[in-house]
Amino acid sequence: MHIEIKKWFVQVESSPATENDGGADLHKVAIAAIVKNPFGCGAQQDLSAGIRASADVGAEMAERLARYMDPASVQSYGKAGLVGVAGEQEHANALLTTTFATPLRDALHGALAWIPSVTKVGGPACSIDVPLAHKNALYVRSHYDAMTVNLADAPRPDEIVLIFAVANRGRISARVGGLRAEDVVGADGLH
Repeated sequence: MHIEIKKWFVQVESSPATENDGGADLHKVAIAAIVKNPFGCGAQQDLSAGIRASADVGAEMAERLARYMDPASVQSYGKAGLVGVAGEQEHANALLTTTFATPLRDALHGALAWIPSVTKVGGPACSIDVPLAHKNALYVRSHYDAMTVNLADAPRPDEIVLIFAVANRGRISARVGGLRAEDVVGADGLH
């Protein structure tokens, strides 16, 4: 199976750190691939061909991500999928599995934590909140965040929007305690 990419979309957000925060400015980037739904409109029991094919989309998405954000600076990530109304929610879930995410993890130097995700069915201009969490330790509360993505002309009924979002730090002025990002050992074994 081949997944046809119809369009790419990039959204960049920057929020200045506050005087009390003392950290770096918060930068978020979302990369979205608008693809023709490879499963068509009918229900299929076996989605494995789409799962396998999603690795190519993940690899291309990882390359594009590096153009907008230094992979070494990424601390949190998340993924999301929007399915056009002629498809079904399971179609997006099939394309967002580990197979899709492995090239993205590799580009982020072997991120360790589970990648939070969300999917839904909707039409053009439907927004979706991509959940974010620390890339190496899910329980870093300061990095529980989201990025709202909205595409004016997608998804059309026969499309799926695949989204991967990253951030360079946790929330501005986060202070709810718990495990701190600086105490997490990264994939390379360094703090």
